[in-house]
Amino acid sequence: MENPTQFVEWLRSVAPYIHAFRGKTFVVAFPGELVKAGALPVLAHDLSLLHALGIKVVIVYGSRPQVEEQLALRNVQPHLHNGLRITDAAALECAKEAAGELRLDIEAAFSQGLPNTPMAHAAIRIISGNFVIARPIGVIDGVDLQLTGTTRKIAHETIQPILNNGGLVLLSPLGFSPTGEVFNLSMEDVAASAAIALRADKLIFITETPLMRDAGDAEIRELSNHQAKAVLSSQCLPADAAFYLEHAVKACDGGVPRAHVVPFAVDGSALLELFTHDGVGTMVSYANVESLREATIEDVGGILQLIEPLEANGTLVKRGRELIEREIDYFSVIEHDGVIFGCAALYPFPTEKMAEMACLTVNPEAQAQGDGERLLKHLENRARAAGIKKLFVLTTRTAHWFLKRGFVTASVDNLPKDRQRMYNWQRKSQVFIKQL
Repeated sequence: MENPTQFVEWLRSVAPYIHAFRGKTFVVAFPGELVKAGALPVLAHDLSLLHALGIKVVIVYGSRPQVEEQLALRNVQPHLHNGLRITDAAALECAKEAAGELRLDIEAAFSQGLPNTPMAHAAIRIISGNFVIARPIGVIDGVDLQLTGTTRKIAHETIQPILNNGGLVLLSPLGFSPTGEVFNLSMEDVAASAAIALRADKLIFITETPLMRDAGDAEIRELSNHQAKAVLSSQCLPADAAFYLEHAVKACDGGVPRAHVVPFAVDGSALLELFTHDGVGTMVSYANVESLREATIEDVGGILQLIEPLEANGTLVKRGRELIEREIDYFSVIEHDGVIFGCAALYPFPTEKMAEMACLTVNPEAQAQGDGERLLKHLENRARAAGIKKLFVLTTRTAHWFLKRGFVTASVDNLPKDRQRMYNWQRKSQVFIKQL
């Protein structure tokens, strides 16, 4: 291995996500374009890894290009209305053929188990069935869409035991009516409906579309549900991307906490989206994914994991778990999607109306995004609310950062008397004070 240290650091950095995701349910949907592009084997490897980490995975696949191929082979003229296929009897046969072939290809991809491959020892069982109850869309704008349908119900009571027993569930873009009819559905509709019915923690679309951009050509990385609706109203997105975003919003409106739209052109995009701070796609959340708040006892483990590397290299004074547990009320944290990415502590000295800001730490993966600045402002506000007039820090490595933010150089004699007695002369930390 060329860089084992980098590998170890990476593995440690993803540990919080692994803990957070274990036992959760993810619905992962991808279009037929992904299979046509030859990306199915790699996606199967990545989803198998999620399964191995204890995540319950439901897979939904689309088949648009494969249906088009079947139509061409049978000399059937395709008909669309507002982007939806008008499915007559001939087109439905093509949809059945395409869905059946794709189901076999997907099952084969998850059946791999050769030694020295990502699927070695996987032994995954993938199960499909008549889990999607559908109804016809009917007539829109005077046009009868015939056997094109929409999801009426997902058999979640049947799917859930399969997931609990370690199986993967596969849903096709076909649905069935109680009268025995078959309907052609959109993959996006099935995926959003499944995520809602299963109360999934995430809906992930692995798409042929590039990363979304707004009207000003800026990348769209994170959106609240309200913001996503505003983007859709602006009509700045291409039709395909808008269709994905509409169904991401639908899922969040139905109670799914997070929905992701991720381009499959990026190798390992599903893993990058889930296990890195910024991801590679667009995330829609029902509520704000990031919160800056005062810490609770449940945050102790996340704080320890964040500060331990800096304690090891001498940047921070070592704090044990018991000390952090006792002092947790002094801490504030930045939490992003359930993972602690930043922390800082405020220790008051009420007699002198001063307070020490200590243990200011931001995950290296999230640095240069202003989180340190936000923590500083948050602690300044906490200090002002407590009647504090001066904020001070002791640092050995980050003097320039504090000077740029209004702190001025001071001496140990300027510290509160109790803090002077605790000063570590071996560390020789520099002292900086800011008037609030």
